[in-house]
Amino acid sequence: MMSENNNFAFTVLSIVAWVIFVGLCIEAGALIVNFIFCLYNPEFVQNLYQKMDLSEMYNRSKWAFYSMYTFILVISILKAYLFYIVIILINKLDLTKPFNSFVSEQITQISYFTLSIGLLSYIARQTANNLLHRGYEIDQLDQFWVDSEAFILMAAVVYVIATIFKKGLEIQNENDLTV
Repeated sequence: MMSENNNFAFTVLSIVAWVIFVGLCIEAGALIVNFIFCLYNPEFVQNLYQKMDLSEMYNRSKWAFYSMYTFILVISILKAYLFYIVIILINKLDLTKPFNSFVSEQITQISYFTLSIGLLSYIARQTANNLLHRGYEIDQLDQFWVDSEAFILMAAVVYVIATIFKKGLEIQNENDLTV
């Protein structure tokens, strides 16, 4: 009974992770395509992904535009890759023997990518606020880094879990040697 519940839960988690991953890949792909279009056709800046119009920022300062858009691109790509790692973890996790080096490494990697997303989002938000004080319109950009603190907190929690897994792996290996 418990095994059926675990299998069902992991199947649901896998489906949810895949849906999120596909959505994040679509978003990252659309942002990349938009960026390429902007490089070759600057008039496209007013018709960006999710109806963002950054033409005023582009016209005032190409540096501001490219720096903000680079933040958006990198954060989007990191989020998609984070969920790719989660999918690999869910698909390769063996619940009969969960404490193995692969799982420990994947959870540690998840904590690092989550922290990277959080810190990069925080830096992007501070940079955007700096631009706001200089008279730039940045309201459209907030959606890309509004959750920076949540990612930083989540990274800390996942890192604690990774540390517990590493310790569990050590204990499991010691027990295997004594048996």
